[in-house]
Amino acid sequence: MATLRNLKIKTSTCKRIVKELHSYEREVEREAAKTVDMKEKGADPYDLKQQENVLAESRMMIPDCHKRLEASLVDLKGALAELEETNQQGAEIEEARTIIAEVEALTQKIEA
Repeated sequence: MATLRNLKIKTSTCKRIVKELHSYEREVEREAAKTVDMKEKGADPYDLKQQENVLAESRMMIPDCHKRLEASLVDLKGALAELEETNQQGAEIEEARTIIAEVEALTQKIEA
């Protein structure tokens, strides 16, 4: 049985994962720029290889975030559907709907 408290937790989880995803995207941009800069300056091959490994690890985190976001979105939609069946109202329900719309828009943008 879904409760407003569970809904709020699931909503917060989605928010956190979206924030984490944006953070990893910014990190990839930063590390890519740093790698390019190191190549242009003719950095030591060992240092350059280590930087490329850092960049690769950062890139691997983005698909993981997508998977976790999709799973958390499914959980949130399920909890919201249960609460809507009981005709409950509240700020938590509106916030969940808003987050669902934002996450769906984000996933459509990513898929396109």
